[in-house]
Amino acid sequence: MKQPRIKLRLQYDPALVLGPGKAELLELIARTGSISAAGREMGMSYRRAWSLVDEMNTGFIRPLVDSSRGGPGGGGAVLTPTGHEVLTHFRRLEQILRDHGSQDIEALNALLNPER
Repeated sequence: MKQPRIKLRLQYDPALVLGPGKAELLELIARTGSISAAGREMGMSYRRAWSLVDEMNTGFIRPLVDSSRGGPGGGGAVLTPTGHEVLTHFRRLEQILRDHGSQDIEALNALLNPER
């Protein structure tokens, strides 16, 4: 039987959800220095990437991403210390689930219909 993938999704309210996609976006912004480049790597428009960043920036006590406007010198984006902290905690929670959820996953697997 194929093992299920564990995807952590923290829903604080309908307007603030933190999941693997937003975590990946934060990682890519940190790596590329650009919201636009991060969005492109994920196959999303700049507008969509910016919207997700805005949701995260307004949802936490301090912004997670600091950006500067583009122009002749170009713009850019970096994770703030709070952004790094949020990403670290999220990835740690994912690791905890992978490390300690195996018994429960095996128990759930045993309850699955083998004919599906």
